[in-house]
Amino acid sequence: MAWILILFLLCQSPAAAQTTQRKKAPAVGQVSQPAKKPAPAKQIAAPDTRWTLESLSVEGNSAYSRKQIVAATGLRIGQLAGKREFDAARDRLMATGVFESVAYRFGPAATGKGYAATFEVLEVAQVYPIRFDRLDAPPDQLTQVLRKSDPFFGDKIPATEVVLKRYAKVIEDYLASQGKKETVIGRLTVDEPDRIVILFRPESAPPAVAEVTFTGNTVLPLTALQNAIAGVAVGAPFSESRFRQILDTTIRPMYEERGRIRVAFPSVRTAKARQVNGLAVTVEVVEGESYKLGEVGFAAAGLPEKDLRKAVGLKSGEIANFTEVKAGLDRIRKFLGRNGYMSPELRTDWTIHDDAKTVDVIIHVEQGQRFTFGKLTIKGLDIHGEAAIRQLWALKPGAPYNIEYPDYFLARIVEDNVFDNLKKTKALPDINETTHTVDVTLVFN
Repeated sequence: MAWILILFLLCQSPAAAQTTQRKKAPAVGQVSQPAKKPAPAKQIAAPDTRWTLESLSVEGNSAYSRKQIVAATGLRIGQLAGKREFDAARDRLMATGVFESVAYRFGPAATGKGYAATFEVLEVAQVYPIRFDRLDAPPDQLTQVLRKSDPFFGDKIPATEVVLKRYAKVIEDYLASQGKKETVIGRLTVDEPDRIVILFRPESAPPAVAEVTFTGNTVLPLTALQNAIAGVAVGAPFSESRFRQILDTTIRPMYEERGRIRVAFPSVRTAKARQVNGLAVTVEVVEGESYKLGEVGFAAAGLPEKDLRKAVGLKSGEIANFTEVKAGLDRIRKFLGRNGYMSPELRTDWTIHDDAKTVDVIIHVEQGQRFTFGKLTIKGLDIHGEAAIRQLWALKPGAPYNIEYPDYFLARIVEDNVFDNLKKTKALPDINETTHTVDVTLVFN
């Protein structure tokens, strides 16, 4: 019995109860998970295994810096981290709304005592500038508020629902702190032709324009300005950007026709209309001085300048009428079209001399490929009528094609009553881009 007692006491001693455990090196961790449809990743490291985070790198970023992204993960070098911490960090990055997808991988660091982790990000590619409309705070102030609220805020932002809702809430909270209660929404909109922006505005519909008046105008009477803008502005929802577009398309050309190329609209003020429901809009006009045309030159290789100058019809010393300059470009296009150049490209360079109050214009002409006339086909006439038409048709095969001639020819046939009971005619050009020829079919009914 004595040896049984000795054995029992040995089993109860601390030395016998202690077991030796060797700490294992960190295992390779989780590979990437898709952002939108997460699938279970192959788990290599034990879920509850955590090791010291020794390094953290980022791949795939361009618009945002490593510092921004690492800060947004919430991870810190030196902390204990494992699968649970990396999953949470990935979720935090996705919650920013600026990434299409986020994945990570981690494994033993070079020291063998901790983890080296890498986050792989795919940034949202479609980003747009922002603008504010009808919000009771200066735009610069709202921009600063958003910048302070989000380290990822920049000159352009993604149009993701997460980002738009978050920024709208930031603006709402700021306005509320200033005693201004407003529900704010963010939407993609076309601010100017070919310019898409993200617009933050009140949820309520904008008020309509009820009346427009102008101040500072002397060259043009108030009634002329009001009549010009009334049909496109009055009754339409008001936003300053849209209203300024209307000014540029309706009022500015009226001044430019008079050489007032420096006309400006420095302020657009709104107030509640007194007699009708809507807004009274007041536009300040700075008309500027009248300018004249200086040098009118051409940059057109292979084309005689005297013919272009005759076609454009512009002369130095005349009022710098931008509308007339545009009309002159159309006259050049028609001239080139009558000489076989069917798709010319024209552009203008302007040099404004404020001291002399003159404007130099250089017209660049790229005439493109010259087309010649091919063959004539006639439909709807008997043999005698067709022979008569061919005898009258003046455009010869191989000659430069005149884009105006077929319609002109048919108009003369109708005017001169060449055929009785001629009801309808049309010309159908068939353009061959390979041979640079144009065949014409004339149809008679």
